[in-house]
Amino acid sequence: MTTNTTLQEVLLSDAVLQSCYSHALTTEKEEIMGVLIGEWIQVSTTNKVAHVVDSFIMQRSDKQSDRVEIQAEQLVLATEYAEKKSAEVGRRLKVCGWYHSHPHITPYPSHVDLNTQAIYQSHLEAAW
Repeated sequence: MTTNTTLQEVLLSDAVLQSCYSHALTTEKEEIMGVLIGEWIQVSTTNKVAHVVDSFIMQRSDKQSDRVEIQAEQLVLATEYAEKKSAEVGRRLKVCGWYHSHPHITPYPSHVDLNTQAIYQSHLEAAW
């Protein structure tokens, strides 16, 4: 029997946060996107914590400045990077989240972002 668990907290190192900020500041005209590398730790029967240890910059495939889409090959590269990091740190790391920018508009997630996150998180939960 599977118990539904909730992602309760995200632990993000200063180095990863700085990397995400630096990536976002590479352009003020186009949205950027990257994925977060880490692990989900089960802290109770109903709660998980995401421990993010690295990030991976995704290359844009969409030409519209207010959209950021990536090719499936980019996710494969990110997964391979997570596997390499796993070997380096001796723990099983995976792509555990994503980030992207909203230059010159609200920082709050759009309805598209929320829908993407819901789909992405359901896939992540199945994989973990």
